[in-house]
Amino acid sequence: MADATEITLPSYDLTGKVALITGATSGLGRRFSLILAKAGAKVAITGRRGDRLQTLKQEIEAMGGAVAAVALDVTDTQSISDCVATVEGDLGPLDILVNNAGMNVQALPADVTPEGFDTMFDTNVRGAFFMAQAAGRSMIARGQGGRIINIASIGAHTVLPGLTIYCMTKAAIGMMTKSLAKEWARHQINVNAMCPGFIETELNSDWFKSEGGQKQIRTWPRRRLGLEEDLDGTLLLLASDHSRFITGSLFTTDDGQSL
Repeated sequence: MADATEITLPSYDLTGKVALITGATSGLGRRFSLILAKAGAKVAITGRRGDRLQTLKQEIEAMGGAVAAVALDVTDTQSISDCVATVEGDLGPLDILVNNAGMNVQALPADVTPEGFDTMFDTNVRGAFFMAQAAGRSMIARGQGGRIINIASIGAHTVLPGLTIYCMTKAAIGMMTKSLAKEWARHQINVNAMCPGFIETELNSDWFKSEGGQKQIRTWPRRRLGLEEDLDGTLLLLASDHSRFITGSLFTTDDGQSL
């Protein structure tokens, strides 16, 4: 038992760590990249929109951060392999993966097309798995463990009307998280998932300003949207050494929206 004088408060300093963030060109991925860079990590920002990657790269460099911008299409396994190799060549061995890339095709179940179904699963499930696989292989080969943070949703455990396929993909991410956590525990790789509620981003801001969006907000216990910064604490905990005793967990961060 530690003496009271030996107790120190947690620090989320990630200096010396290398973090790769998928889907970094907008929304939560952009925020995650900035926060991890601010915490001292060398960050690899990835995505398909090169112009946005370069803008974000300049922002991080202006903060004094070390950053590499790498093109990535998570639906292409060769692109995933090439990305991880490039990141490790530019920044060093991978310590942290934020598996954030995802998309949504909103449709009622009766209107879902095979093409829409495949697009959703290719990006949200297949892409996330093979991204985690590539990161996990690298971490196993290095032998010093690591952190994989999958970005799921409250849709992993809560029915979201009109979002059946999206919820199915996020439920798959939840089980993937638990399975990988057990498979890779002996390698000291911690695998966890964040399950955010509705967070205001550029992709949904118009909807939540509309009459329908405002009506939806009024159904939640606190009648408010989440902000991107509301996820900072969970992200930093799971990326840091303070999560050493946490693996296979799904963290619901939704302000009670799913209650």
